[in-house]
Order: sequence, then C-alpha cells, then structure tokens
Amino acid sequence: MGDVRFRTMTKEEVSIAVSWAAREGWNPGLADAACFSTVDPDGFFCAEADGKIVGTVSVVNYDDRFSFYGFFVVDPAYRAHGIGMQLYRYAMQHAGTRVVGCDGVVAMVANYEKSGGLFLHYNNARYEGVGGGTMPARLVPVGDVDFMDLVSYDAAHFPARREKFLRCWIGQKGHYGLAQLDSDGKIAGYGVRRVCPTGHKIGPLFARDRATAERILDGLVAGIPGEQFYLDIPVPNVAAGALVQDRKMTPVFFTARLYTTPDLVTLPLDEIFGVTSFELG
Repeated sequence: MGDVRFRTMTKEEVSIAVSWAAREGWNPGLADAACFSTVDPDGFFCAEADGKIVGTVSVVNYDDRFSFYGFFVVDPAYRAHGIGMQLYRYAMQHAGTRVVGCDGVVAMVANYEKSGGLFLHYNNARYEGVGGGTMPARLVPVGDVDFMDLVSYDAAHFPARREKFLRCWIGQKGHYGLAQLDSDGKIAGYGVRRVCPTGHKIGPLFARDRATAERILDGLVAGIPGEQFYLDIPVPNVAAGALVQDRKMTPVFFTARLYTTPDLVTLPLDEIFGVTSFELG
C-alpha cells in the first residue's frame, strides 16, 4: 500500500459513497446522493491510496450547531491499517465545535466511545414490511402543504432546520410524500417514501400520535402492493414498537444513535415513527 491522502470528495464522487453504502447492505435510496449533497457540498470525504478511493465518510453540517456523520466505509482490502480512524479524524475537523450525531454499529459502541469521542444515547431498529392496502381519507400530498410550515414542523423533530434538504427530498423523482392536517390546517404528521435498490424506505415519518403515524404509513405503502418497505424506528418510542409488532413487520438490524456530547439531545422521540436516514439523521 502506498501513501494515503485524505481530501474532500467532489459532488460527482458522492455517488461513490452511496454505492458503497449499498454494497454494505445499508440499502440507501436511489436518489440519496442528489439530496444529501444539497445540505453541505463540502461534507463528504475520502481516503486515497494506490491511485484510487479506498475509504469514504461524511460529516455534513446542517447549521452552526449540528452536524451528522455517516457513510463510513473502508474498502475491505485496506482495512486494519488505521485508515478508517485517520479518515474519521480528518473529516471530523469539518464539524468544528458542532454537536455531531451518527448511527453506528451496535457491536462497535465501546470503540466509538473510547476512540471516537462519541456517547450512546439510544438505539434505532430497522423493520421490514410488505406494501399494499387502501389509501386512507384525509391525507394530502406533502407538496400541497405550505413549505415553510413543513420546514418548521420538521425542525421540531430534528436537531436543525433543513430547508434545502427538504426541498429536494419531497420533490425528488421516486419520492412520494403524504401529510395529515388537523382541523385548523396545522400539520399533524408527514412521511416520505423513496425507492431503494431493494424495495422502498419510509423516512421520515413524524406524527403527533400512533393513529396519525399509522394512517400516513398506510397511505405511503398503499401504492406499492406486494413490494418490500423498510421503516427505521427509535427503540425508545414504545408506540412505534407496538406499531411494527402489530403489523407483524420483521426486524432487520439495530443501530446505535450516538452524539459527541453526553448531554441529552432533546427530540420528541414519541413523535418520531420513522428516522429520515441512518446516513444523514
């Protein structure tokens, strides 16, 4: 192995990180690269050796307070040489003093805490189901909702406002979103379905209660009869756990949600029925 160098990836190279994530079995959405790069074009990094990219990682800054870390993959042929930790430390400089979150491998939590300066907050779980059913009444296409109202509602369930990301996320080809409005026209919940290499992912799915979340989920999966879909839930959300169990959805794997602070990152987990993305939070 020759010298290793670390650098920022180009916008065109972000698709490499997404394809490697797919190769690892993480099943990212087909259009994820396009939307992810709108958040922070300079937030994707790579390690190069022997004239090729051998590692990828992202540290995406949402604002001046919060960043999210993901797409951490080292080519199997270049593992066990310390490249991963060097790449991690190189990329984390991009976050500066921001709080950084990530979804990591549960078995690696002790290593994350010891070497990466991360602290375990809770676990997430991916569940698999099969689409079908009928479209419930009183749901509206998410594109018909006042966009700034949507941004504000979303920001109440995420550590940062993500206007650029949402504009791409709800408008991207292959993405389908629905919202529930209450009698005053306020958002009671919304969700987005996107196409993946295997089936579809539902994310985010935010709702004020289980009944609202389930109605939106029913609407999202009604259009994909017989096809697989995946929902990533925060394990502390008891209602979300009951929802996937009552629907006889199958657990696929768990992740560990970690942050670079031991202090509580306040989110209404009881209203988060589907994580947007394990790669970007």
